[in-house]
Amino acid sequence: MSQDAKLWGGRFTEATDAFVETFTASVGFDRRLYHHDIEGSIAHATMLASVGVLSGDERDRIVSGLREIHKEIDEGRFEWRVDREDVHMNVEARLIELIGDTGKKLHTGRSRNDQIATDIRLYLRDAIDAIDAVETELLDALLELAARHTDTVMPGFTHLQPAQPITFGHHLLAWFEMLLRDRERLRDCRRRVNVLPLGAAALAGTTFPIDREAVASALGFDAVAENSLDAVSDRDFAIEFCATASLTLVHLSRWCEELVLWSSQQFGFVELPDRFCTGSSIMPQKKNPDVPELVRGKSGRVTGDLIALLTLMKSQPLAYNKDNQEDKEPLFDAVDTLRDCLTAMRGLIPAVEARPERMTAAARLGFTTATDLADYLVRRQVPFRDAHEIVGRAVAFALDQGKDLDALTLDELKRFGGDAIEAGVFDVLTLEGSVAARNHIGGTAPAQVRAAIERARARV
Repeated sequence: MSQDAKLWGGRFTEATDAFVETFTASVGFDRRLYHHDIEGSIAHATMLASVGVLSGDERDRIVSGLREIHKEIDEGRFEWRVDREDVHMNVEARLIELIGDTGKKLHTGRSRNDQIATDIRLYLRDAIDAIDAVETELLDALLELAARHTDTVMPGFTHLQPAQPITFGHHLLAWFEMLLRDRERLRDCRRRVNVLPLGAAALAGTTFPIDREAVASALGFDAVAENSLDAVSDRDFAIEFCATASLTLVHLSRWCEELVLWSSQQFGFVELPDRFCTGSSIMPQKKNPDVPELVRGKSGRVTGDLIALLTLMKSQPLAYNKDNQEDKEPLFDAVDTLRDCLTAMRGLIPAVEARPERMTAAARLGFTTATDLADYLVRRQVPFRDAHEIVGRAVAFALDQGKDLDALTLDELKRFGGDAIEAGVFDVLTLEGSVAARNHIGGTAPAQVRAAIERARARV
């Protein structure tokens, strides 16, 4: 066989069209799988020797050659060739160049179909572990920031309107809960990723006496795929990862939207560090929250990756189809984008500087203690719907007078609530009294926020 002949070309009578060769090649993007491809091949060769398909000497020559190829790639000395199509054929052809005909025996008992399915799972498993580590650091950073602001009062919003006073620490714990669920989903996804396809061969298994459990053990898989057709043809594990990544980015985009709002002159709740912002080419006064804006924008990118993979798999007959070559670029992009966005947020969150005075001033606007006044009336035997109406009329009066509720006199409040309102009402109309009154698990009372942080540390 000539150096340039295809490793699969025996039945073909003409060379591949030059455009088709480029059009069908995947080496431009799947080369990033080289480490996992070589590790899978080493485990495969070791297994073949253990069952007598390869001799010990053949195994050693193959393993040595593969490790030399790994070194060449690491050092930038490897020649990636489009005419060799993909990462597998580039590595195998180079192995044959290095060790001769023994290298041709490596592919015994396997196919590129189960080989690529194995490579992707190995790659994604490592990517998940790396992303999990960044998520854990970000969770820790959220807790540290929340711990500094268990008593910092800010407005809680619904419909982006001031609703009730909460603490900044409590708000940050809401972000924490989102990300913790995202990490749980990622870890659950990893369980389904960590299943070995190798041994399924092209679609039906192999006639050689392979030991799939030994390969699974060598590569750190929890189990082997039970069905050869399913093993080579489905990419639901990649879709599941992209779904998890999409939801994580949706959560991050919500955080970032709040950071963009809060860092604006109109809110002024937080100051973002200069190193995470940029300026304007024309307006010298500008400080733009580019990192939060980009993270917010990149959420759509990963959602697009998810849709691409879902559409790719739709209506594919079993087993493997060339369509699945298109699985890698969306998956790689989702991995890179999620990891980079989490890394950016891990750096940004600890450096966010809260401005408590602006937060507290904003919490005094919009009658945020109105519900506390209604609750006060209910505790004094006023039916809730009546209390709701009483407070609504009091708010309308306060608006007309240009006052906050706690600035109304006792006599003014009694005009609406009558004898149900006494001097102690002012205790519930303060911001501090409002947040402290919500003293139950999940509530915004500073004591509860501190307790929630301690529980959260154990959950991380």
